[in-house]
Amino acid sequence: MSAFRLRTALVALVLALGLTACGDVNPQDPHVADADNNGDYVQAGPVTYQLQISRELNQYSTEDSEYVKGIAPGTTPPSPTQEWYGVFLWAKNQTKQVQTTSDSFEIVDTQGTTYYPVKINAGVNPFAWTSQALAPLETEPAANTPASEGPTQGGLVLFKINDTAYANRPLTLYILGAGNQRLGSISLDL
Repeated sequence: MSAFRLRTALVALVLALGLTACGDVNPQDPHVADADNNGDYVQAGPVTYQLQISRELNQYSTEDSEYVKGIAPGTTPPSPTQEWYGVFLWAKNQTKQVQTTSDSFEIVDTQGTTYYPVKINAGVNPFAWTSQALAPLETEPAANTPASEGPTQGGLVLFKINDTAYANRPLTLYILGAGNQRLGSISLDL
């Protein structure tokens, strides 16, 4: 084998080894935060959840202004060092009994700062996530609703987060059950 071919083969081998080393630190641990959520399904209690998308929301854009409608009166808007952050979720009951989706969530950054959802009136905002009793194989948002047919294809859980979250990412969304028990987690990135 010529020296050129040997060098080329070695470079290819080193590159292949480097690429295979990329990935999750521990894919068996569901609480390891990384930004590579890839729309994975997360079992949280008896309900399966999926992150459709999460992103900063600009209340002044045409699309995003619809997402921030129906915010509870008295809620202060984001300060100059804060922003609206939308987490759009989908859920499915894959059991044989009626199950209720969570109405309790929190986001935690890598420094331990915890953010809680802002209340949204679902009567005003058809994209708002609301806890639902789902029959077997039913989904939230339900089929043929603005949330399921819209660009995000998920129900909105709205947060107000600090700009410092950009330096403390990835963020972890926790799906909470009774007594604020963490039932499942989804890694988010900004």
